[in-house]
Amino acid sequence: MREASGARSQFYDNMRIAAPGDAVLSFSGGIIRHLGRVADFASPAPKPDSFGAVGDYWSDSGWLLPVAWEELPAAISPKQIIEELAPLLPAKYSPIHPESGNGNQKAYLAEISAALFEKLTGQMLAEAPQSALQASTTKALASIEDSIATQVIQDPGLDATTKQQVVLARNGQGLFRSRVFALEQSCRLTRVSTPALLIASHIKPWRSCSTAAERLDGANGLLLAPHVDRLFDKGFISFTEAGGVLVSPRLDTNDLRRLGLAEACAAGCPPFAERHMPYLNFHRENVFLK
Repeated sequence: MREASGARSQFYDNMRIAAPGDAVLSFSGGIIRHLGRVADFASPAPKPDSFGAVGDYWSDSGWLLPVAWEELPAAISPKQIIEELAPLLPAKYSPIHPESGNGNQKAYLAEISAALFEKLTGQMLAEAPQSALQASTTKALASIEDSIATQVIQDPGLDATTKQQVVLARNGQGLFRSRVFALEQSCRLTRVSTPALLIASHIKPWRSCSTAAERLDGANGLLLAPHVDRLFDKGFISFTEAGGVLVSPRLDTNDLRRLGLAEACAAGCPPFAERHMPYLNFHRENVFLK
């Protein structure tokens, strides 16, 4: 999310700017071999086990940007055509050096123009089918959460009952759900109060919690109607401590109206308790799509 010094990096922030359907070129070892499509907006997640020792210098928490990849018919070497590419490279935050064609240091994810993309690949940017992309998101998140669940089960510091409850909390069930109901009586936005219609939703995502206590803390949860839960989980809405509703500029306001939530978002909800504050701050900073 940030550099080791704590400074922001445009190359990391680009992961939060990328939107579903955006094209991505994989540049590794001086060669472009794969073309991808962003499957969903980035969300906070722990580093996947599949990384192994790669990226040991990175934080354990980062942005998960799901991308559906396909191999290009032929590998591309930017260095061999750098004179043609140089005029099209961005003046700032370029992924490669305009003279040598080598990758620039720290250039993790860079924005390039459609003209440069077309020059490199020989193809124009086209729309990608969203249905195929969503499957990549679900698979990526499930893989990470399955790994965390395994770690919880193998944790010698937790008793069997706690392990079971932490795993159940992944889907808003068990002790976590009971603790949320002890603090909340209805959906924050719709005021729906029938328990069967409410989801116990984590404010700080289950996968991003660092302890069993965080995953089971009722103050790390809200009761939300299913469509509100979806918006909150995806970062399309968030809340201020005073109960104001933050609506992401990346959410189509017409969709908010079609969901019947425009007036509810404008009206807001009751203020939150002090116990909610750190979790809400995490959501606003790391989940909410600004």
